[in-house]
Formats: sequence, structure tokens, C-alpha cells
Amino acid sequence: METKEQLQHSYIIYVLEHGRQPVSVFAFTKQLGMAETEFYAHFNSFDNLEQQIWKDIFDKARLRTESQEVFEQYSVREKLLSLYYIWVEELKLQRSFALYAVNKQPLKQFMATSADLFLFKKAFKEFAEELLREGRATSEVMNRPFLAERYPDALWRQTLFILNFWIKDPSQQFEQTDVAIEKAVNTAFDLIGKTPLDTLFDFAKFIFQNRQSTRF
Repeated sequence: METKEQLQHSYIIYVLEHGRQPVSVFAFTKQLGMAETEFYAHFNSFDNLEQQIWKDIFDKARLRTESQEVFEQYSVREKLLSLYYIWVEELKLQRSFALYAVNKQPLKQFMATSADLFLFKKAFKEFAEELLREGRATSEVMNRPFLAERYPDALWRQTLFILNFWIKDPSQQFEQTDVAIEKAVNTAFDLIGKTPLDTLFDFAKFIFQNRQSTRF
């Protein structure tokens, strides 16, 4: 196990056993039998370490998703669905840590303002922006003025919805979360994809541009 992974693993065990962060980096690394400098080679604080855990969970999910042989054949909608399903699988492996992190403050506050999700949010939005660019190229995503630039934020809020649902999901094996993912993603793409209004707009634009030919 690499030093970074060892630190994360040991930290998770510590907070789950004690319900709080270690009193200091010095005390934590001394307990692990390593120099304090080894910690700071990877993290600048315990808060930063927790941020990295959330990001690493997402990074593992993204790597697994994009490593699938059929990934490139997926539509953009299917790629996001696959990412969410695998992300929840990775979250399940760290559910106790996720509950610890969430329970440090009211759930609504955690979702809205927690710094724990800062690195994860940045990584997710980079992924979302790539998907949206692909979606615009394949016409799966409509490039609507003033709205398109807000799509990454909308997908991030959807991600928080799924996380919140999974945290509260009482169903065995969290199968209701899978249902929530499917409905959330399908609704999102029904909204950002082509709708009857877009078809009507395209037709009106065509009529305007060809008004001489279409005049009775």
C-alpha cells in the first residue's frame, strides 16, 4: 500500500473509531510510525485529506466507468448513468466514512456548503463538461443561450441529490437509489436534450430564413 493510501486508510479507521479527527498530524503519524513530513507530502491538513477521499472515490468510479469496453459506444445519457451506478458502488465501500463526514453537520448544510466536497465537485464538473461537449456534438444536448452554461451546475446539483438520496435510502442493497439515478438522469436529459419547443423554434427559424420561398 502506498503512503497516500495508507494515510487515508488509517485516517478512516481512526475517525470511525473515535468519531473525530486526530488531535494533531504529529500524534497521528507518530501512531503510524512514520515521519510527520510524510503526511505533508500528500496532504496539508486533515480537512484536505477528507476532501481527497471524496475525490478519490469519484476518480475510481470514473476510471472504472471509462474502462468498460462498451463505454465509447454509449450515448452521453448512458455514460452518465453508468458513472452514477459505479460511483454509488464505490460509495458503498466507504459508507461508514460517508456517514461520519455527513453527520459532522446538518445534512442540508453539508450538501450546500461543506468544503469536504470541494475537490470532488471540481473533478465531477470537469467530467460533466466533457460529456456536455460530446452531447452538443451529437445533438443529445441542446446549446441553449444563457442556459447551456448552467448545465454543469445543474448536473452537480443532481449529483448532490443522488448522494442525499443514497445517504437516506432505507431499502435493502440501496436498490431505490438505482431507481432515483435512472429517473434523475432521464429527467435531466429530457430537459437539456431536444424537446418539441426546440423543434418548433427550428421550424420558425427556417421559415424566417426562407420567408420569400414560404410566402403564399
